[in-house]
Amino acid sequence: MSKQDLVLRGVRVLLRGKRMEDAEKDYIWRSDPEIARLDAAYPLTMKYDRYLKLFEDQIRWPTPGSHHFGIEAAGGKYIGNCMYYDLDSLAKAAELGIVIGDKDYWSGGYGYDAVVTLLQYMFGDMRLKRVYLHTLEWNHRAQKSFERSGFNPVRHVRRMSHDFILMEVLREDWDATVEERLARRQRYLEERGGMPVDGGDAVAEAV
Repeated sequence: MSKQDLVLRGVRVLLRGKRMEDAEKDYIWRSDPEIARLDAAYPLTMKYDRYLKLFEDQIRWPTPGSHHFGIEAAGGKYIGNCMYYDLDSLAKAAELGIVIGDKDYWSGGYGYDAVVTLLQYMFGDMRLKRVYLHTLEWNHRAQKSFERSGFNPVRHVRRMSHDFILMEVLREDWDATVEERLARRQRYLEERGGMPVDGGDAVAEAV
């Protein structure tokens, strides 16, 4: 099975390989100033035709040491992206990133579910020892969600004229709390309502 065929199932989301039909929404999301600000980026200004070619090239020739997933909610609704990148095979570490582009799905636990689902794969199937990310210093809502997922703040980092907080999860900490963490995710999402991704309870798994 190729990485492109990999599917990870959470409680409220499904993570699957990126597809060409994702391009239009990706372009809209990356052109949105509010979403770009949350990613410490500038909104896209290139024409869609140019972006579509770059998008196709990324799917055909993905960057080594990375993998991008589309995030789907119930009914196959495409709502965002998550990924790992800068994979260090010797140190067994990688950086994680996520964006929920569909604003109708903000504050509903979808990003939290996606992060826990991806972490379970990275520590389980990939056997990593460390997963880390950088979140903007002022984005306290994101930091709270990442902490709920298992990340701990490490230090402040200045990059590209922005102030970030480096956060990480270590394998030993994840392994010691994974069962409790998955049960807590289930309860948390049930309290907030919404449809499970497949119409029934699910756990994160690679299929």
